[in-house]
Amino acid sequence: MEGVLLSVHVLAGIVFIGGSAIATSLFPRYAPIVAPVPAPAGGAPAEPAPDQERNRAVAAALHRISRGYGLFGVIVPVVGIALAVSQGRMGEVWITLSMILTAAAGAILALLICPRQREALDSPDDGTRLRSLSMLAGVYNLLWAIVVVMMIVRPGRY
Repeated sequence: MEGVLLSVHVLAGIVFIGGSAIATSLFPRYAPIVAPVPAPAGGAPAEPAPDQERNRAVAAALHRISRGYGLFGVIVPVVGIALAVSQGRMGEVWITLSMILTAAAGAILALLICPRQREALDSPDDGTRLRSLSMLAGVYNLLWAIVVVMMIVRPGRY
């Protein structure tokens, strides 16, 4: 049974956490922005030039992936806890730290990243919001990287 739990835990982590990590990182690149265009001398402001890389449809798809894969990503800690219980490891420090960091990553995704992605799609700004989304995606990805390293190194194991 442990082999099945470990397989589901690792595969769900790769697919769902990896997918949401990439989607959150790519979103700011494709999200629409409203770029101010300087007015020609003595005339009305010119229309903004379309940015070839920015694509609202791609950004919307990345938002759906961030949200959907984030929801399915709950499988990772649930199966991880079941695996830790079956192995008798729930009291180990690295499990506790991993659970705390996983909760923090989930909270960042659910409470900060996904709502701000929706705002960026609904009312684009000059890119200020996207810079903060890039930073949050970096923190989200860093938390998951730390969790993966702890799964390998297992600090404080008995």
